[in-house]
Amino acid sequence: MASHGIADRVAIIGMGCTRFGEHWDKGLDELLQAAAGETFSSAGVTKDDVDAYWFGTAQSAMSGIALAKPLGLAGKPVTRVENYCATGSEALRQAAYAVASGAYDMAMAIGGEKVKDGGYQGLNAFPIPGDGTARSVTAAAMFSMVAPAYARKYGVDTGEMKKALARVASKNHRNGARNPRAQFRKEYSVEALCAMPAVAGGLSVFDCAGVADGAAAAIVVRAEDARKYTDKPLIIKALSLVAGNGGGLEDPSYDYTTFPEVAASARDAYAQAGVKDPRRELAMVECHDCFTPTEVVLTEDLGLTGRGTAWTEVLKGTFDLEGEVPVNPDGGLKAFGHPVGASGLRMMFEAWLQLRGEAPDDRRISTCGNRKLALTHNLGGYPGEMVSFVSIVGVE
Repeated sequence: MASHGIADRVAIIGMGCTRFGEHWDKGLDELLQAAAGETFSSAGVTKDDVDAYWFGTAQSAMSGIALAKPLGLAGKPVTRVENYCATGSEALRQAAYAVASGAYDMAMAIGGEKVKDGGYQGLNAFPIPGDGTARSVTAAAMFSMVAPAYARKYGVDTGEMKKALARVASKNHRNGARNPRAQFRKEYSVEALCAMPAVAGGLSVFDCAGVADGAAAAIVVRAEDARKYTDKPLIIKALSLVAGNGGGLEDPSYDYTTFPEVAASARDAYAQAGVKDPRRELAMVECHDCFTPTEVVLTEDLGLTGRGTAWTEVLKGTFDLEGEVPVNPDGGLKAFGHPVGASGLRMMFEAWLQLRGEAPDDRRISTCGNRKLALTHNLGGYPGEMVSFVSIVGVE
């Protein structure tokens, strides 16, 4: 049985997000302080007004003390959570369900990561001992298998597939160039991106999301209390999380052209929110574009287009800022980089800005004011073994 959901029972009343990038002059404490401070100010509350905290980080801290100390919290429950790259979204999900349960009146979800000068090469998993059968290739190598599998299944010419992937990167870099919080703020043409040398399978560096430091946060309350704090709350319509069992790696029929966990979490979220036609009901989508072929497959798994058609929709501009369904209008992981604990909340921050009409004119979505719902999607893991989170929020 799918989740009954908490539609219309919880609202976001404040959000904050740091710039993502190489913060050589800031540690995790400073990033968390900045994101939390902006969020408290946004909601018009103080740290003492918040009853409980959920802190998402994958590699930068091991307990709630790592948040309580920099924020100077006293006598507050702080829960540290981790769920692969969906860690930030997991913090929000748990905070929202805690408020919906009646256990707390107000809760904060906050996520952060400090990896650029922390001794790690990118975002490697901790060396947990195993039996020697675990995968040993990089994330880029794993996701690089998606593109040729997709092209082969749907009869897409190799050159056209490469152009479609470059179009994804070009779109997201164009959006990120207009976003002061993004790490990479330079536009790239499709032609320039197609000329980049391959580094993993057929993927170039510009097909891959970067690594970054950053933090983001949200404060949630019961929906009936939301307008005490803001006249433009975001109402949570759906929160869905699906954890795969890794069966794709053992199933000879798994072909890398879909992520079943994503499709399942999308179906659950749409059922919770009562969404029948996402392509026409959603104002925008923030999806987990860790690699360009990932975004192509995700638009199909999220029901924005039919199977085998996403690459053509990309080339037509359907998912551009001015398109029918803007995807990653803030620049996505591609332009921001991916501090694991913060990315899911960064996605929600963009929905917060766009649905409230606060995004600047030069990157305001074409659907602004006409549609009232936004979707965020955050995944963790690899093709065949992942967790997937989908949220839907609205302004009504």
